[in-house]
Amino acid sequence: MTTETPTAAVHEPLPLADVNLADLDNFTDGITPWRMFHTLRHEDPVHWQPEEAPNSGFWAVTRHADIARVDRDAETFTSMKFVNLEEVDEDQIKTRASILELDGIRHRALRSLLQRQFGATVINSYTDFLRGLTATTLDAALAKGTFDFVKEVSADFPINVLARLLDVPPEDNQQLIDWGNRIIGNTDPDYADVLLDSAESEQYRHLPFRSPASLEVFEYGRELARQRRGGDGTDLVSRLVNTTPRDGVPLSAQDFDNYFLLLVVAGNETTRHTITHSMLALLQHPEQLARLQEDPSLIPVAVEEFLRWASPVYHFRRTATRDVELGGKHIKEGEKVVMWYASGNRDEEVFGNPYDFDVTRADNDHVTFGKGSPHLCLGNLLARTEIRIMFEELIPRIADIRLSGEVPRVRSNFVNGIKKLPVEVTLA
Repeated sequence: MTTETPTAAVHEPLPLADVNLADLDNFTDGITPWRMFHTLRHEDPVHWQPEEAPNSGFWAVTRHADIARVDRDAETFTSMKFVNLEEVDEDQIKTRASILELDGIRHRALRSLLQRQFGATVINSYTDFLRGLTATTLDAALAKGTFDFVKEVSADFPINVLARLLDVPPEDNQQLIDWGNRIIGNTDPDYADVLLDSAESEQYRHLPFRSPASLEVFEYGRELARQRRGGDGTDLVSRLVNTTPRDGVPLSAQDFDNYFLLLVVAGNETTRHTITHSMLALLQHPEQLARLQEDPSLIPVAVEEFLRWASPVYHFRRTATRDVELGGKHIKEGEKVVMWYASGNRDEEVFGNPYDFDVTRADNDHVTFGKGSPHLCLGNLLARTEIRIMFEELIPRIADIRLSGEVPRVRSNFVNGIKKLPVEVTLA
């Protein structure tokens, strides 16, 4: 089995000519992405990356400071031409745009619909529920002794939380997980109904991620909306259908579809992959697990290191609205500018010994949720709380935990995902 860590291999020289961030097969071994980012930060931190047609190439931004500059400046680097690498026309923008693909007043108005639901007062009120849910998840998984940590723990827990927020029955959980896999995994043959770069995907070009699974999510969300419109529920769906945005423009049916789909995907995928990467890191660095076992009060600090280390989303894209200079390069209006958050989280200018996994790391200025951006992850407090409680409950229960098989990764340069994490556990 492979237990090699990026720490062991990332410093092996990788010629700049061999860097290709557009080649998805470079993102399946858990090492090559970090080698590419390392080379780019040191040799060409704002790098022009060619792509195959129909895409036209992009600027890869890999240093922490440059990422922060792009993320903060929505006027120069807009989200409204889309935030993934796929290049879309005006027709696709009209049908597919979610809150992620909006800037300015409308973005703030749609964000405010659910901002309170993801704020400290509400999230802190969930603590007992989250702890009870975590215990239920762990009781079921750990009793097996040998199991897939992704399936039994890191996918099971966040989806149960999402089900509670959406107020849908737990028996729908597996369907929600499946939709997320098929949509976000649209470049992985193990997950995708239709691969993003296939000719067949053209018939789905007006759907989010070009995924036919989006139609199933829309249908599911519309039925929830129908049931809750005009009611007094406090779940996320009720808030969306019964609240008028601050700008006075009601949520259209299409706005609801895209917002709901984003909740289904974002509410599961990123937290799931962070928990998985964090567990793998503790397996690969048993001395760090021992520190947390000896002093559980370190876990809140460790959560920030988990988030930095995991970097569950490799990148988000912006588009230049004017000619601009960045990192000594001249970027032209209309060109794609891609913030590689995962690279920023290993920037030596910001993090001492960035390839050391250190659960006591202080001043952890990671960019996992964005950096000073109007698009800062809406659910960041919920994610932090879920991760903290998961490891507060898990770590005291285990005397020993070991890998028991291969760790396959999602074929994607967007989501830094792990498909399976087979483990063998000895209970404390």
